[in-house]
Amino acid sequence: MQIQFLGAAGEVTGSKYLIETRLEESSCKFMVDYGMFQGAREADEKNQKKLSLNPEDISFLVLTHAHIDHCGLIPRLCAEGFKGPIYCTTTTAKLLEIMLLDSAHIQVSDFERAERKNKLGKWRGDMPVLLYDTKQAIESLNQVKVILYTKKFSPIKDIDVIFEEAGHILGSSIAVIDIKEKNKASKRLVFSGDLGMFEKPIFRQPTLIQSADVLLVESTYGDRLHRSIKETEDELVQIVTQTLDRGGNVIIPAFAVGRTQEILFILADLIRRNRLPHLNVWVDSPMATKVTELTNACLDELDEDAKLLHQWLLNHKNKIDVRFVEDLEESKSLNKLKSGAIIISSSGMCQAGRILHHLANNLSFEKNAIVITGFQAEGTLGRRLVDKVASVKIMGEYVDVRASIHTLGGLSAHADRDNLIKWLKGFKQKPKYVFIVHGEPSASIHFAQSIRETLNWNDVIIPTLQTTFDIN
Repeated sequence: MQIQFLGAAGEVTGSKYLIETRLEESSCKFMVDYGMFQGAREADEKNQKKLSLNPEDISFLVLTHAHIDHCGLIPRLCAEGFKGPIYCTTTTAKLLEIMLLDSAHIQVSDFERAERKNKLGKWRGDMPVLLYDTKQAIESLNQVKVILYTKKFSPIKDIDVIFEEAGHILGSSIAVIDIKEKNKASKRLVFSGDLGMFEKPIFRQPTLIQSADVLLVESTYGDRLHRSIKETEDELVQIVTQTLDRGGNVIIPAFAVGRTQEILFILADLIRRNRLPHLNVWVDSPMATKVTELTNACLDELDEDAKLLHQWLLNHKNKIDVRFVEDLEESKSLNKLKSGAIIISSSGMCQAGRILHHLANNLSFEKNAIVITGFQAEGTLGRRLVDKVASVKIMGEYVDVRASIHTLGGLSAHADRDNLIKWLKGFKQKPKYVFIVHGEPSASIHFAQSIRETLNWNDVIIPTLQTTFDIN
C-alpha cells in the first residue's frame, strides 16, 4: 500500500491524499479529500497542476467535510475524468452544494471581470485561470453518495469505511478506513479530517478512535493553546462595547460555514446573559445565509446548549436584530452605515467576496474595529491584517489601516495542542505510522515534539508535498 500526500503537507490548505493498494481480487486507487489550495499566487499554481495519474483510474473519493480546502477542487477532478462516487455525510452533501456553487460563481465573476478590464487595457499581470464553472460544479454533485454517521459501507470489495463525528463543522467527519490487502492482514487507516474542540459550544465533541495502523492527524494549531471561551467572550464584550460607544462599526470577516453561525450564537448568548445590549447585526453573505438556514434545520447535530439558545431566540426576537443580506444593492448600502453596526461577512481570510468592500470602507477610521476570528493562511489579506501592517491593497487600491485589529483565538473550529493530544490519547496503542498533516511547518514540528514527549510515540512523520510512503 502507498499513500501520496498531494496537499496539506507542510501547509494548512489543499487537503488531498492518494491511496494505492492491492486488494485480494484487484488493485485500487482512491482519494481522501480533494481540496483547494488557498493563499497567494503559489496557491493558484498548485490548483492548476494536474494529477500525475489519470483521474479515470481513481475508484472513489472519501470526503471528510465541506470546507473549501478539503473539497474545493472536486469539480475540476470530475471535469478531468473522475467518474467514481464521492462519499460523505448527509449534511456535508448539503453544504457541498452551497460551497461548490459559490466557489464556481466567484471564479466565473473574477474571470469575467478580468476579461473586461483586459479588453480596456486596464488589467495588469497574468489573467486568472478558471478552475471550473457552475455547470461543472453541478455535474460533480451528481457523483455524491450520502452515508450516515457510524454506518459501515464498502465502496469496493475488501475496503470498509465508517464516518465518525469530528466536531469541526456541521457534517464534519473522521474517516476510518479498513483495507484487506492481498496476502496481508487487514490495515486500518484513520484520517482525522479537521478536529473540533472538546467542550466547545454549538457542535458535538469529536469521537475518540481506539485503533489505527496508519493515522493522519491535523496540526493547524498544534503549537498553541486557544484562549478559554470565557476569556474570548470577555474580549468580545469589551471590543463591541468600546467600539459602539465611540461611534464605530465592528467588522467581522468570517467563514460562511461554521464560524458565522458560531459568532451569531455567542452574540445572542451574551445578550441573553445581559452582557451585551440590543445589537444591530448584518450578515452580508448569501452563502452564510444558506448555511445558517441549514444549521437551523439540523439542530439534532448541535449540542444541548445550542438547542436551548435557539429556543430562547424564538421567544425573544426583539433582543437582537439580525438581518441577512443577499441582494447586492443592499450590500452596497451598508457602506452608508458609519456607526452602530456589526457586519459579519465572508470570506474568512479576506481574500474575496463582500468583506473586501466592508474593509475598504472601514479600515481607515480609528473608531472602527476589525475582529479576526479564524486561521489566516500565509499570503492572505487576513494574515497581513493580523500581522498589523500599516496599509493593505484592496481591489487595486491601498488603504491605510487605522481601525483596531483584534484576533479572537478562542473561536477556532480547530482543536488546539492539548485537545489534539486528548484525542490521540483515545488510541489504546500507538499506530504503526503517524503522519502530521494540515499545519504550517512550525505548528507541525511543535506538535510532533509534543506527541513524542506526552505520548512517547517516537516515530512521528511530517510529510512534505508530493511525497509517497510505502505502508508495510
